[in-house]
Amino acid sequence: MTWLDFQNRFQKIRDNKAFELFVISVIIFSSLMIGIRTYELPGLAETILISLDYAVTLFFVLEITIRMAAEDRFRDFFKKGWNIFDFVIVVVSLIPLDDSEYALIARMLRLFRVMRLISFIPELRVLVSALISALPRMGYVALLMFIIFYLYAVIGNMMFAQLNPVLWGDLGVSLLTLFRVATFEDWTDVMYEAMTLYSLSWIYFITFIFFSAFVFLNMMIGIVVEVLDEEHKKMEAEAEGVSEELTAIQNHEQKVEAEIALLHQKLDALLAQQQTSR
Repeated sequence: MTWLDFQNRFQKIRDNKAFELFVISVIIFSSLMIGIRTYELPGLAETILISLDYAVTLFFVLEITIRMAAEDRFRDFFKKGWNIFDFVIVVVSLIPLDDSEYALIARMLRLFRVMRLISFIPELRVLVSALISALPRMGYVALLMFIIFYLYAVIGNMMFAQLNPVLWGDLGVSLLTLFRVATFEDWTDVMYEAMTLYSLSWIYFITFIFFSAFVFLNMMIGIVVEVLDEEHKKMEAEAEGVSEELTAIQNHEQKVEAEIALLHQKLDALLAQQQTSR
């Protein structure tokens, strides 16, 4: 049996939906094991979980090896970002779980196994791709938001520092207080306290909430929704492209089959003529 035969088998395994669902099940099972280990467990249960963890790690190594071997060329595997993502997670999972100084790091890195669900579920890939694509646009909104936060923090420090140094004592704590206001965490208590010193302080808080909680938040949501819609359109276009390619391949196969059938007919006719001439 040649390597090409093995490669074809690996491709069938990789593209098999049942195999993909099994991998997703193992990922979820691995994540549940990590969550279970946060509880106090008897020694036997701990030993079983460690053994299962090694088994899961071995399965992930086998699974990533199958996917790498299924590629026509080995380097083609690393041309896809999600493949690199899976490969890195599997490699860092090889850090042994023992009593060494790296045991805590190994357990923390195993948490990222659940992130592999993103690479296996197309809908999650679209969401992550949309988030990454939206980051540059969101960065400008975040910069504008920081400017507003900075201005309001300085003004708050100048106005309310003497009233409550814990909330307005310097720029840092003023920014934290404004973040608390922006998340509506007891912001009315902060406002009413400020109004005991300046009765019109409500203007300061209402305008800040208007900018931070309504304007900027909606701008962020709008950017994410727009990019998500673009990603969905790209995915649909790719699906249509694949469908067109499959249709073209099927049409080509039908033409080839028709030509082969025609050649068979001509060959039969020639054989019949030869037999008649004899």
